[in-house]
Amino acid sequence: MKSNEIMKDSMKAWILAARPKTLSGAAVPVMIGLALAFKDSTGYEGNPFNWVAAINCLLFAWVMQIDANFINDFFDYAKGTDDAATRLGPRRACAQGWVSVDRMKHAIALTTCLACIIGLPLILYGGMEMLLIGILCVAFCFLYTTHLSYIGLGDVLVVVFFGIIPVCITYYIQLHTCNTFIFLMSLACGMVVDTLLIVNNFRDRDTDKDVGKTTLVVKIGEKASLQLYLAIGWGACVMGIAYLTHGYFLATVLPIVYLVFHNYTYLRIKRISRGKALNICLGETARNIFIYGAMVTIGILLS
Repeated sequence: MKSNEIMKDSMKAWILAARPKTLSGAAVPVMIGLALAFKDSTGYEGNPFNWVAAINCLLFAWVMQIDANFINDFFDYAKGTDDAATRLGPRRACAQGWVSVDRMKHAIALTTCLACIIGLPLILYGGMEMLLIGILCVAFCFLYTTHLSYIGLGDVLVVVFFGIIPVCITYYIQLHTCNTFIFLMSLACGMVVDTLLIVNNFRDRDTDKDVGKTTLVVKIGEKASLQLYLAIGWGACVMGIAYLTHGYFLATVLPIVYLVFHNYTYLRIKRISRGKALNICLGETARNIFIYGAMVTIGILLS
């Protein structure tokens, strides 16, 4: 899409800045956490599953994802990481001039406040500890773009905030408990979601190195990054064997569909290796993550 096709601060510009394709990735860990809680709630007297809390968790995840996208757009532009002339990835609103810097600042403030407003009622369902979780989510939303992604900790944050926290906390809000099995499955989910960051950083490895952004891909190199991309997708599915111990046979079997697509995308990344063409693989990886989430969720609910 050409820059001159988008009016500055228009609705189209804001939709692109929000990166709607990323919302499926934010939804996947919540979907898995809710599916596990829904099935396990049948073993409790009165079936305590709360649909209002479930919707709240999903909305919080979506708004936080949009907030993170706005923060990333603004700070990468401000730090000079996003350059319209050299950028290989999808175009960003501030760098392209689609959204003014001042308007983006206001949008970040608005979405941060909105996320807090949406998340605050979760205290009623999960207790005051939800306040700490919310503060951590907001704090690391800023720290990821401003600092931690530059020192190779981005992947750790993805596993924690797109796996462990959303799956475990979503489950905890419903049943006020958590266990090793839920933690293990949340870790598997975070690993799958991290494949998106790996392919993103794989594409940008040269430009990131030039601007001093030392991502994990920059640290370990091209070959190891490709192996990591393939391995964590497979590793997550192997960990899914644990679903068998809780009677979720289909949740172990159905993700094989994900592995087919995951392997295909890996081979395409390996073949393309460099340049803007890797954006195709970025889109495919986002699709693969959703397939994984859908297969696990369906597998849990139908087992």
